Amino acid sequence: MLFKHFPTKAALYAEILAEECEADPELIRLRELKPSTTTLVILIREMVAHFMRATESPDGEDAQRVRLLISSQLTDGEFARLLYDKIGDLIGTIFEASLESAIAAGDAERVEGQQLNLFWFAHQVVHMVALARLPATPSLTYPSAPDFERQICQFILRGIGMNGRAITSYLDTVPPLMDAADRIAESA
Repeated sequence: MLFKHFPTKAALYAEILAEECEADPELIRLRELKPSTTTLVILIREMVAHFMRATESPDGEDAQRVRLLISSQLTDGEFARLLYDKIGDLIGTIFEASLESAIAAGDAERVEGQQLNLFWFAHQVVHMVALARLPATPSLTYPSAPDFERQICQFILRGIGMNGRAITSYLDTVPPLMDAADRIAESA
């Protein structure tokens, strides 16, 4: 019945992604932020929070999307490729520009290789942490820590080249995405 409306699986996946990505208010606000160290921290923090929310409700939509992505990667990869292309188009530029801004400000040092790969490494790390926590009995039980998401953020930020001083300075002081976007809108 679905293929009556969508001629191919790719067309169905493209429609799912268009609905999810282009209508997401958090993603829209993220893309409105100016490239900066602050934006880089917000991007990483929001990505970590997004995946960790999926683990809070194993039967929820976010968890189902994580499972769909993994299932795609284990089969033909079609949905995964479309998703990664979409995410890269929507977030890749702001990530790279914000990382450049952090480097210019002395908050990060350049890591060898393509900057967009750093984004994908970060994405894969938090994706796999979420995957391990999705089953009713997690496949890998991390010790309970009130700052678990913060630890993941620190690990990722360090991995993309951010220095310890900047991580300490920004991670706890950068406003939530919605507040940051509101401040930008007010200053315009």
